[in-house]
Amino acid sequence: MLSILHVDMDAFFAAIEVLDHPEWKGRPLVVGSPPDKRGVVSTCSYEARKYGIHSAMPSRTAGKLCPHAVFVEPRMGRYSDISGQIMTIFEEFTPLVEPLSLDEAFLDVSGALRLWGDPVTLARELKTRIRSRVGLTASVGVAANKFLAKMASDMNKPDGLTVVPVSEPEVMAFLSPLPVTKMWGVGKVSAARLEKEGIRTIGQLQTLSIPSLERLFGAGGARDMADLVRGRDSRPVITHWEEKSISNEHTFDEDERDIEQVRQCLLELTEEVGGRLRKSGKLARTAQVKIRFGDFSTITRQMSFPAVKDTDRDLIQCALELFDRERISRPIRLVGFGVSNLTTPEQAVPVQPELFASAAPAQDERNKKLDQAVDALRKSFGSHAIKRGMRTQP
Repeated sequence: MLSILHVDMDAFFAAIEVLDHPEWKGRPLVVGSPPDKRGVVSTCSYEARKYGIHSAMPSRTAGKLCPHAVFVEPRMGRYSDISGQIMTIFEEFTPLVEPLSLDEAFLDVSGALRLWGDPVTLARELKTRIRSRVGLTASVGVAANKFLAKMASDMNKPDGLTVVPVSEPEVMAFLSPLPVTKMWGVGKVSAARLEKEGIRTIGQLQTLSIPSLERLFGAGGARDMADLVRGRDSRPVITHWEEKSISNEHTFDEDERDIEQVRQCLLELTEEVGGRLRKSGKLARTAQVKIRFGDFSTITRQMSFPAVKDTDRDLIQCALELFDRERISRPIRLVGFGVSNLTTPEQAVPVQPELFASAAPAQDERNKKLDQAVDALRKSFGSHAIKRGMRTQP
C-alpha cells in the first residue's frame, strides 16, 4: 500500500510577508498589484479572505472590499528561496518529491515507513521541521494516492493534518459529503452543468452509472470520474517534469498608446525569457508574441526557427519582427513573449550552413559570450543591472 502526502503551504506568499514584517501579523494582507493600479491578487492572508478577497481577483475590487488591507508587491525571488528551503526538508524524508508549484508538492513516503513507523508520525515531524526552521505552517493530506492526499490537504487549513481512510467503502464515505467543485476535472463549466442536474456533492456522483457519467463528462472522462469518486488513482509521484515552454508577460497600468514603449517592454521581456532559457540549458525551436488590447481581445503570433536558438539577439529579432508585422495602432493592455518546442543541445538536429555564411559561426560565438557576460552581471547585481536600449539594433 502506497503512502502519499500532499503538502500545501498556508497562504504562502502572504505568510512570508508576515514572516518578514511581524507588524502585519493579524492584519488583512494582499500580495499583488496595488489597489489603485490595474492588476490582480496573487494571494492573500486568511484575515483578508474573510472580506471575500481571493486570488485572481482584480486588485481594485480587493481594495474596495477591504480598504484598510495591506497591499504588497510580489517578491518572487524571496518566495523561491523559501520554497527551496522547504523542498530540502521534503528530501530529508524521501527522494520521491513531485513539486507542483513553489508552495505545494506530493511526497511518496512509502519507503520511509521502516524508519518512521507510519505516515502520520512522519507527516507530523515534517510539519514541525517546516515550522521550526522556516517559521511557516503547512497543511498535509495523508492518503493511499495523489488524488485523495490532495483532497485531504485542503480540508483543515490552516496548519491541518488530515488522514484519509484506506478501505474503499470508508473512502467513499469520506468523499461523499464534499462538494463536486472539489473534484479534479470539475471546472466552472462542468460545475454549472452538474448544478442544472441537481448534482452538488461527490456522493451524488457516486450513485451515477457509466452511461450517466458519459452524458455529463463524455466517453473519455466518464471512466476517470467513476474511479475518482471511489478514491481510485494509480498515478505515481513523478520527480521530474520536462519544461515545455518559457514565457513572460507584462500588463500595463493603463492601456499603452506609445508603441515604442510597448516595443521596449517586449525587448526586456524577451531578454528575461532568453536568460531563463539559457539557465535551463535548453534551446528553442519556436517563439511567440502575445498582445492583448483594452477590450481584452488577444492575438498571438509565432515563428519557428530553421535552427534552434537561445541568444538574446536572435530572440529579440524574432519578437520585434512578429510585433512589427501587425502594424498596431490601438492602445495595448498586455504584451508577452515566450519560447516553446524546447530541446537540449545534444538532441538538436544539425542544420546545413548556408553557402558563403562562414562568418555566422564566429558571430554566434560572440553573441553567446555576450549573453553569458550579461547573465553573470544580472545574477550578481539583479535583473535590472543592465538593459539593452531599443536604439541598439538586435
